[in-house]
Amino acid sequence: VQLQASGGGLVQAGASLRLSCVASGRVLDSHFMAWFRQAPGKEREFVAGISWLAGYPYYEDRVKGRFTISRDIVKKTGSLEMNSLKPEDTAVYYCAMDLQSGYYTNVRSYDHWGQGTLVTVSS
Repeated sequence: VQLQASGGGLVQAGASLRLSCVASGRVLDSHFMAWFRQAPGKEREFVAGISWLAGYPYYEDRVKGRFTISRDIVKKTGSLEMNSLKPEDTAVYYCAMDLQSGYYTNVRSYDHWGQGTLVTVSS
């Protein structure tokens, strides 16, 4: 599976952005797509994930109620709608995909990564 992320940009606090991740190659019903982010000087962290077939979402606590993850099985595209953005959301955002496991928040659970898209939120 190859992933291509897009949609980042520079916005003011309180604004919204929508990230997209297009998958190519063989995407299985048992796959899981996730979004991670990495701020300067920090480790890459889980933001949100979604089971590919069932569409069940998972969120990191700090983004619950502000971010919405979704996927379109036909288009093989995942999206992350980010609302009420805060300066602390500033990071490079990566989409990732692999077979669903109980360790979906762990970066080591994913072999397939997109190239990253920068989100900058100014105060």
